[in-house]
Amino acid sequence: MTISRRETLRMSAGLSLLALLPPIAEAQSTKPAGHDLRLWYREPANEWTEALPLGNGRLGAMVFGGVARDRLQLNEDTLYAGAPYQPANPDGPAALPEIRKLIFEGKYVEAQKRIDAHFMGNPVSQVSYQTIGELTLTFGPSSNASGYRRELDLTKALSTVTYRQDGVTYTRETFISPVDQVLVMRLSADTPGKISFQLGFETPQVATVAIESPQEIVLSGRNGGHNGKDGALRFESRVRVVASGGQQSTGTDELVVTGADSAMVFMAAATSFKAFRDVSGDPTAITQDQMARAATRSFDDLYAAHLKAHSALFERVSVDFGRTEAADQPTGQRIARSQFQNDPALAALYYQYGRYLLISCSRPGTQPANLQGLWNEKLNAPWGGKYTININTEMNYWPAEPTALPELTEPLVRLVKEISVTGAETARIMYGARGWVAHHNTDLWRATAPIDAAFYGTWPMGGAWLCLHLWDRYDYGRDTAYLKDIYPLLKGASQFFLDTLVKDPASGYMVTAPSISPENEHRFGTSICAGPTMDMQILRDLFANTARAADILKTDAGFRAEVLAMRDRLVPNQIGKAGQLQEWKDDWDMEAPDLHHRHVSHLYGLFPSHQITTRKTPELAAAAKKSLELRGDMSTGWAIGWRINLWARLGEGERTHSILKLLLGPERTYPNMFDAHPPFQIDGNFGGTSGMTEMLMQSYDDQIILLPALPTAWPKGHVTGLKARGGFTVDLHWADMTLERVTIRSAFGEKATLVLGDDRLPLALKKGQSATFGLRAGGLVRTA
Repeated sequence: MTISRRETLRMSAGLSLLALLPPIAEAQSTKPAGHDLRLWYREPANEWTEALPLGNGRLGAMVFGGVARDRLQLNEDTLYAGAPYQPANPDGPAALPEIRKLIFEGKYVEAQKRIDAHFMGNPVSQVSYQTIGELTLTFGPSSNASGYRRELDLTKALSTVTYRQDGVTYTRETFISPVDQVLVMRLSADTPGKISFQLGFETPQVATVAIESPQEIVLSGRNGGHNGKDGALRFESRVRVVASGGQQSTGTDELVVTGADSAMVFMAAATSFKAFRDVSGDPTAITQDQMARAATRSFDDLYAAHLKAHSALFERVSVDFGRTEAADQPTGQRIARSQFQNDPALAALYYQYGRYLLISCSRPGTQPANLQGLWNEKLNAPWGGKYTININTEMNYWPAEPTALPELTEPLVRLVKEISVTGAETARIMYGARGWVAHHNTDLWRATAPIDAAFYGTWPMGGAWLCLHLWDRYDYGRDTAYLKDIYPLLKGASQFFLDTLVKDPASGYMVTAPSISPENEHRFGTSICAGPTMDMQILRDLFANTARAADILKTDAGFRAEVLAMRDRLVPNQIGKAGQLQEWKDDWDMEAPDLHHRHVSHLYGLFPSHQITTRKTPELAAAAKKSLELRGDMSTGWAIGWRINLWARLGEGERTHSILKLLLGPERTYPNMFDAHPPFQIDGNFGGTSGMTEMLMQSYDDQIILLPALPTAWPKGHVTGLKARGGFTVDLHWADMTLERVTIRSAFGEKATLVLGDDRLPLALKKGQSATFGLRAGGLVRTA
C-alpha cells in the first residue's frame, strides 16, 4: 500500500519537530498509573487523526475541540452504501474443473485469468461504510485562548475541552451513552450569560437540513449507490439544543444560542436498516423516540447511567508497566518521542485505549467493528471500511476474550450467523457444495463471493477463520447452550470443505483449489495456488473444533469421524530449504518477489492458533521464528500488531518489545493514538493490545503461561482481571523481572496447569475458588 505525499510530509514533520522539543525526562515519577488513562493535548485538532473518538457501539463521533469553531464528525454503524444484493457467480461450477486443472499443471497465471473471467463475484466490489457528516458549532471570530486543554478520559468515556478566553473559562463535556443511545454535550462557563454559538450540519451526503423549531434541527438523506444502482437506506441525524438562560433562535439552516448560562446538545441518529435483507426501518421514529427520552433529563442523570455502563466493562482489567516523567507530557508529544525516551506508561495507555476502542465500537446489538472500527470521515472509506476477514476483522477481536470483554463478541457471532445464510447460497451457486463459505471480505449486506480480483479474492477461508472466534467464545466461557447454538455454523463450514477439498496429484494430500496465501505473490507471478499452509492450518482448527463440539454435545458421531479423517489427509506444516516454515505446500518462499510481505499468513498456526508452540513442536517453532526473521519487523500497522503476538508466542520478550515500540512510534500511531496503517485502520490498535496480553499471559492446551515474554523495559508491574481459557481469571504482579504473586480464580472448576518458565504446577481449584501462588526456591508454590 502506498503512502501519500501528505502522509510522508506529516511523518517527516513530526520527526523534525523532535529537535525542537525540550530534553527528554527519564526520571521515575510517583504519580499513580490510574492518573494516566487520559489522552490530552494543549491545542485543538486540525486533522481528523488528531480528533478524539467517542462511541457507544452504534453511534460514533470524532471531537475536534476547536475554540472559534468546533466539529464533531458523526457515524452510525449501519450507514453503508448500496442495498441488499447477492453477488454469487453462477458460472462458478462450470469454471472450477478447468481452473483446478490449470493449477495442478502449474499454469497459475492462466488459472488467475480464468478466475477473473469466470469465478469472481458480480459485482466484483463491495460497498463502503459512509459518514453522516459533521455537526458544527461556531462560537466567534477569535481562536485566541489560554490554558487550553483537550482530553479523552478512557475510564469515563468522556471528552472534555477547557480554555480561558476574555477572562472567562469555558468547558465542553461530551459523551455518547450506550444506555440512552444519544450523544450528549454540555457547554458551560464560569460567568453567567457567556454561552453563545450557532449549530449546523455539513455533509458530503445527498441530504437536506430542516429546522423543526428553535431547539431542533434535522439532517436527513439517503445512502450512496453501488454498482450503478441507488442506495436503499434512509438516514437521519436529529439534534436538540436546550439552553439555560439567554435566547434560542434560528438562522439559515442553523440553530442559534445567544447569552445563555449553559446549554446541552443532544444528537440522535439512525438509518432504515433492520437486517441485511430488510431496510424497512423508520429513522425518524427512532430518533424522535430517543430524543424524547433523553432531552428532558439532566446531564448528571444521563452521565451517571453512561458511566455505570462503561465502567462495568472497562474496569475489569487494570495494567501498570511502570511510570516515568515522560507520562506527564501531552499525548501527541509522547508519541512523537516514543522511540527516544523511556515511557512504559505509554504502552499501558495504548493497551487500555485498545480496550476502550472495542467497548466504543462493538456492543451487543450493534454491527461488528469494521476496518475503521466505527469512525470514518469519508463517503468512500479506505478499503471501503468493510470487514476484511483474511486477518483484519479477526484481529479486531483478539483482545475481547483475554481482556475480559466477551460480550463485545456478540456482533461478530451474529455476523457469522448472517454470512452463513448468504454463504450457503454462495457455496451452492459457485461451488455446487453443501454448507457455507465466505471469501476475504464481507460488508453490511453480508456478501460472501470472491471480490476485488482473483489475486486478492480467491480465498475461501474467511468464514472458516471466523469459526475460530466462535470456538474461542466457548473455550473461554464453557457455555454448552452457546455451543449448541453455534454448532450448526461449525458443521456447515466443515461440510463445505468436505465437499470442495480435492486431492493434489503430486502429493496425494487433500487441498483447497483454487486458493491463495493472502495476498502474497509466489514465484510464478500470481498468488493463485493450491493448499497453502494457512488454509491447512485453519482447516485443522475448524475440523478439530467441530469434532470437539460434536463430542461435547454428544451428537453427530458419524460426521465427527468424517471431519477427523479428512483432517488427517491435509498437507502438514513443512520446513523449507532456508529453515523457514513454508508458506506454500511447495518450497517457493525464497523465490517470492516480496520477502518482507506484510501478511504472515502461514504463521496462523503459531498465533492466533496454537498448533505450533515452543514446547510441543520446537522444530516448527524454530522454523516460524526463521520466517519472522526473513519477513522483518517494519510493516503496516496491523502487520506489526500481528508480529507482536507471534514473537510473544515464541517467548522473545526483548524482540517483542522492540516491535511494540515500532507500533507506538509516530510512523504507525497518529497523534490521537489511532493506528496509522497508513491510512487509519483500527486493527493495529487491537493487535497491539492483544500482543501485550500475550507478553504477560497465554492460555492454550489447558495451560496458563505466566510472563512468557516479559521485556526488561517493564521490570516491575501488574495486570489484573485477565481471562484464561476454561473460565479462569488471572491477576499478575511482578518485580525485578520476577513473578511476585499470581492469583487465579476458577469459574467452573476446570483443570489447568500453571507454567512459569520450565516450572509447571497443576491447578485443582473448585468452582468459584481462588488461590494465590508465589515463588519459593525458584519454583511455583501456593501461598494462599
